[in-house]
Amino acid sequence: MIELDNRTDLEIDLEHVQIMADTLTGRTIELIVCDDETIRELNREHRGIDRATDVLSFPYEEAPMMPLGSIVISADFVRKGAKVHGHGEADELTLLFLHGLLHLLGYDHETDTGQMRRKEKELIERFGLPQSLIVRTEEA
Repeated sequence: MIELDNRTDLEIDLEHVQIMADTLTGRTIELIVCDDETIRELNREHRGIDRATDVLSFPYEEAPMMPLGSIVISADFVRKGAKVHGHGEADELTLLFLHGLLHLLGYDHETDTGQMRRKEKELIERFGLPQSLIVRTEEA
C-alpha cells in the first residue's frame, strides 16, 4: 500500500506506482511529493548535499509490520523531466518512484557495479514504461 502525502498541486495517479510497489514488496511505502526547496533541505540535512534533487529514499528499520520506508519526490523535477524527455508527468513520477523503491529494497547505483541500472531497465520493460526511460537510467 502507498500512503501519499502530496504537498504540491501536481496531479498524481497512483495506479502504476501501486502496481509496481505491490509486485516488488508487500510492505507499505510512504510517498511524499514536495517542491525543490523542501527536497533541497532534506538533501542537505541527510546527505550533506546543498542542492535540490529528483528523489530521495529513507528506509525504515527492518520490522515486519513497519512500512518499508519513505520516498520523497520533487514535483519540480517531475515537471522538468517530463518536458525535457518528451513524456508525461505520470511516467516521470513512476520512473522516480521506481528508482526510490529500488533504493529502499537495498540497491545502490553509487556503490554497485550496474545491478541497480539493470534492474531499472528490466522493470521499465516489464511495466511497459516508455523506452526513453531506459536510456536515462543507463546514462545516469
